[in-house]
Amino acid sequence: MPTLVELSAFDPNWTSDFFAAEVLLRTRLAKYVVSIDHIGSTAVPGLTAKPIIDIDITVSSLDDVPGATLELIKIGFEPRGNRYDDDVWAFLWKRRTPQIRVYLCPPSNRTHERRMLFWDYLRQHDEAAAAYAVLKRRLADQFPYDGDRYTSEKSAFISEIVGRAMKSGA
Repeated sequence: MPTLVELSAFDPNWTSDFFAAEVLLRTRLAKYVVSIDHIGSTAVPGLTAKPIIDIDITVSSLDDVPGATLELIKIGFEPRGNRYDDDVWAFLWKRRTPQIRVYLCPPSNRTHERRMLFWDYLRQHDEAAAAYAVLKRRLADQFPYDGDRYTSEKSAFISEIVGRAMKSGA
């Protein structure tokens, strides 16, 4: 059954939700973790977002993914696979509100690097964040029960912002 693409006004608690999740993840995955980054719209103050905390965990090597996966499953994360064949493995923790989605990324992963460029740029450029909010609202209205289409339709905007970030060094 399709689920509604639900957008919420920014909730300042999302930051503390991320920090609580980070403590748990660092504790459980300590021997694998290089860095834990809050990504996604909940990481941009003031931005409308789906109420899901997205987190990239950079592990020491690709060889750490199986061990880190087992630890995530032990604490209740559901594996969602490597959907885009980009060496990024997704997991969802539905047991709490907001939900938490974790991505395991090996070092120097292109997907992770692009995500960081995008979210850092939005945090530093209010006009880009505002344009992204407008796009997200339009797409949620246009594709209310098609999360994959909602996501794919944002690709051109994301690529443009990543390009700007790379040019500006931001």
